[in-house]
Amino acid sequence: MSKQIIHSDHAPKAVGTYSQAVKVGNTVYLSGQIGLEPTTGEMLEGFEAQAHRVFENLRAVCRAAGGDLKDIVKLGVFVTDLGNFAKLNEIMGQYFEAPFPARAAIQASALPKGALVEADGVMVLG
Repeated sequence: MSKQIIHSDHAPKAVGTYSQAVKVGNTVYLSGQIGLEPTTGEMLEGFEAQAHRVFENLRAVCRAAGGDLKDIVKLGVFVTDLGNFAKLNEIMGQYFEAPFPARAAIQASALPKGALVEADGVMVLG
């Protein structure tokens, strides 16, 4: 089975040696997104603004692959402070509805570019 590289100009360019997403069959592997504004490449200020941007960036990549956030079956979320867990759930509830994807929420000591939150995922189309 061949793989297809997915790219969206509505999400930030990769900040390393990776693709925004890779599609194999009807499964799309979404790379981690942080709170970078796609047009400027600037990191947004504060956890809430970054979390919203993370889900908007993920949505842009999902759409470029032919899906949307509702098609994500597994979500990984990384935060630098689990004290933001309740706020993360509140914000995530604005982007996802039941049935929710499977999810892991993990505290990390640091994230790329000083981000406060990052999320990656697996999306299944069709």
